[in-house]
Amino acid sequence: MSSESAFFKGLRLLVVDDDPDTRTLLTFLFELDGAEIITAASAGEAMEIMSFFKPDILIIDICLPDEDGYSLLLKARNLESGRERRIPAIAVTASASEEGHIRALLTGFQIYLSKPINLDELASVVADLAGLKQYA
Repeated sequence: MSSESAFFKGLRLLVVDDDPDTRTLLTFLFELDGAEIITAASAGEAMEIMSFFKPDILIIDICLPDEDGYSLLLKARNLESGRERRIPAIAVTASASEEGHIRALLTGFQIYLSKPINLDELASVVADLAGLKQYA
């Protein structure tokens, strides 16, 4: 690549997924386009990170080793309760179901995606949630 793309320049993402390959892939995808990304392997680690890192968007796996992504999002929402806006959140799961989709939306996720993740779709969703022009 002759020059670094900057479509997501300035965008701050927190990815929470216990799969190291997923964390690496998403880090590569978004950093390549200029985003600042921090990853966490568990809900506890994510909450610790959120004490010093203020993401613009959360990408959370529903099945985490210490607690599920639903409860993590509720904790994150409590942490951010003093902020002017809610951080948009994307749920990802390998166990997609209609019940899970409904629960994700009721919990406060804006989007529910199934694994394997379609990277173009995820990038487009992140761009949309961030209010950026359409990702190409």
